[in-house]
Amino acid sequence: MFSDEIWLAAGLRTPFAAVDGAFAERNALELSAPVAAAMKAQARGSIDFGVWGSVALTLGFANLSRDVWLEAGLDPHAPSFTTIMQCSTSMVGVFEAAGMLRAGGPSLAMVGGVESMSRIQFGLGQALSVFLRRFARRGWRDRLELIRTLSPKDIRLHVPQVANRITGRSMGEHTEEMAKHWAIGRAEQDELALQSHRNAVAAQDAGFFDELIIPLDGVLKDAFPRRDSSLEKLSKLEPAFDRTSGRGTLTAGNSSPLTDGAAAIWVATREGLARLPDSVPRTKLVDYEMAAVDIFHEGLLMAPALAIPRVLARRGLRYEDIALWEIHEAFAAQVLCHIKALEDRAYLKEKAGIDTDLGRFPRERMNPNGGSVALGHPFAATGARILSQAVKELAAMGPGARAIVSICADGGQGTVALLEN
Repeated sequence: MFSDEIWLAAGLRTPFAAVDGAFAERNALELSAPVAAAMKAQARGSIDFGVWGSVALTLGFANLSRDVWLEAGLDPHAPSFTTIMQCSTSMVGVFEAAGMLRAGGPSLAMVGGVESMSRIQFGLGQALSVFLRRFARRGWRDRLELIRTLSPKDIRLHVPQVANRITGRSMGEHTEEMAKHWAIGRAEQDELALQSHRNAVAAQDAGFFDELIIPLDGVLKDAFPRRDSSLEKLSKLEPAFDRTSGRGTLTAGNSSPLTDGAAAIWVATREGLARLPDSVPRTKLVDYEMAAVDIFHEGLLMAPALAIPRVLARRGLRYEDIALWEIHEAFAAQVLCHIKALEDRAYLKEKAGIDTDLGRFPRERMNPNGGSVALGHPFAATGARILSQAVKELAAMGPGARAIVSICADGGQGTVALLEN
């Protein structure tokens, strides 16, 4: 728990675009630098340090955060470092920044993340990589001898997969398993996905995102929210991850899309807030929690269902005390699994160690401006996107209003933040 005030101020981001879409020619650095430069333009005075991350890192960036920092023209004397926690990357970056601010000294940090799914870098297989390293260092006679040792099976590429390395299964395959365990049907997944699109479209039309998004390459808004989406159209989509059992429920329509984009957020003490314009929304970061589950037996993306009740119990709060819920939608099914678990007292007692009646989960307060299914999900950027969105929404509410922001991550981990006006 925090003994000093730590604040989040809404940051900026690119529009989110489909893989091989509007930002197909921009790599992670080229997506990030314009966001960092726009953030710099907001600040009056120094930015003390930076944290940036990307899940699908390429060989060209040993410390992506530092490259972004210098490319954006930020103070070279201010340190910056790269972090990673899969889909929770920029949220855990916020937690890291909060810890550094609490320790004293710095008072304003920029935290962000990026994903360029269009520029994913294929690699050489390990055996071929070792061969080429040795080949490059030897003379021609030794090279001829070395070539004789190369087997055809050694000549292969490493192709990155959106899958868990330990299990070999994709996030979607794991979520299909979760949906079956929690009896989450196709219809309710499609209904949640449709609501996400409707909320995102309404937010676009109301101008909610205008102050959060910087134009890039002539693109002004997110590409994904579908104005013509309907339950009828969603119901016609084929299962995307379980195509053989006849029980598959996850489709392209109720899952988050592969996305290019970058996002950032401010983390500050009260002194640091004074360096930002008064027009930038801000709220307190009151508490946070990280949790992990056994990915072989407890559902790969279920960790937030443990973290949320722990935060609330620690603060003596119930679900009804939270005015705004921002739950990352990796998949509509994953969100629905979380909700079902959060309302299951036996589950909370056994898995989270919380033997308290937290009440009914208020779905009507969840993702009022759309979630990742409708807005897109550039893995490392989602934390900054969802936190900035929550900060702006919460700041418009009355004093004392609270928000929970939750993100699930590959590896059976999750992060949760409690914000307060």
